Amino acid sequence: MFYNTYCTKSATKIGILCVWRGLYCTLALIALLWAGSLAAATANTAPANTLSLTTVIERVQLQHPSLKVFQFRQQALDGAAHTQALTPGYEIGFDLDNVAGSGEFQGIDSAEFSVSLSSVIELGDKLDARTGVVNEQRAVLDAEQKITALNLLAEATRRYIDVLAAQSQLQLAVDALQLAEETQVVVAKRAKAGVTPDAEVKRAQAAVFNARLVAETQLHQLDYAKLALSMMWGESQISFDSLEGGLFAFTDDVALEPLFEKVKYSPAITAYLTQAQLKEAELRFAKTQSSSDISWSVGVKQLQQTNDMALSAGFSMPLFNGERNTGTVLSAQAAKEQVLVNREVALLELYGQLYRAYASRKQAIVTVNRLQASVIPTLTSALEDTKQAYEQGLYSYLDYLTAREELLFARRALIDAAASALRYGVDIEQLIAEPLPASQHTFFNDFSNAANSSATADFSKSANFSDAAKGHTK
Repeated sequence: MFYNTYCTKSATKIGILCVWRGLYCTLALIALLWAGSLAAATANTAPANTLSLTTVIERVQLQHPSLKVFQFRQQALDGAAHTQALTPGYEIGFDLDNVAGSGEFQGIDSAEFSVSLSSVIELGDKLDARTGVVNEQRAVLDAEQKITALNLLAEATRRYIDVLAAQSQLQLAVDALQLAEETQVVVAKRAKAGVTPDAEVKRAQAAVFNARLVAETQLHQLDYAKLALSMMWGESQISFDSLEGGLFAFTDDVALEPLFEKVKYSPAITAYLTQAQLKEAELRFAKTQSSSDISWSVGVKQLQQTNDMALSAGFSMPLFNGERNTGTVLSAQAAKEQVLVNREVALLELYGQLYRAYASRKQAIVTVNRLQASVIPTLTSALEDTKQAYEQGLYSYLDYLTAREELLFARRALIDAAASALRYGVDIEQLIAEPLPASQHTFFNDFSNAANSSATADFSKSANFSDAAKGHTK
């Protein structure tokens, strides 16, 4: 179906004028979008404005506030360890008896003066139990630090992928604007030939305006994605132009069973074992409280009435401490068992999260492969054929517009699927704390040597990131 409607010269002139005006605006927008990239490519400081994933990870490690707090928590534990390692202190006492009474006890003639030194003898290995609790608290702090670092680096990688996706969406928006301009040129030619009504010229012009609006929106979305990434290392201003890496740099599918096995040794699960060890230390400390401590004192007493001196000594200890401490021991035992049960619950939840991420990543990869191999090439060829048929009057403007939108929809779906595959890959790496084989956008924390260094040094050595993002980014 096609139209053969007479158009006035004024309408033709208006159509041609809209075409040239639209082309001018398009060129201006394209120049605005890519001026920074072209300037960065020709300037000597270009490498400083292009970030790689490795650089992003390093900045997050050094500057994110959530990681700095562990240094002070470690110092707090150092203070607690120093306090808990102290033995019971000594006390000096002074007693004055038989003073300011009645009868022969008037004044101080019959007074008794005593000076004593006292302390407590701890029984039941209380000192070792106290220091053991602090040591296990250090291990728990290390585990929390690893989990926090793992979560932050995973989030930084996701935001890195968001920027890459926004860059691709912006490029797609520019391509869509160029297609809309090309369509407007074709419609204007047909209007000049008198075979297209004025309404189609206006529709083509409106499509150009809409495509330009979409491109501007995508530009703002890219700025927001960059700002969100910059905030991961504490900056509220964007200090880079673009990111290295490609959106389609992900590996093929991997086996599921080995991933299930690796989840058992992830930091999120091993942290429960560390918590259980802390509860075991607290249980041991609770049991030591069943042993009664001995309070002793030694002193010298002076009898003012006879001007004689004598030694004094004594001791005391509470009775039935074991029975009175039974409730505390039972509570500590229950707390330990609860941690072990919570580990099993968390493991089941991680299994579910892993399967969901695995299945979603697999489907996203299938979608990308099919779109690249068959859908997009077919729609590209169909758009060329539809354009030629429209120019010959065999197809309507609606057919031409539909073919164009179908191609753009497929390319947009390709970007979304590729970004989803990368994000699900990050989710899997976060759950297993290992990189997927040959993955471009990946991070990996080596936690095996964590217990052999201090908290600060441990964090700086724990992150071992593989295969930094390389490639061309539009």
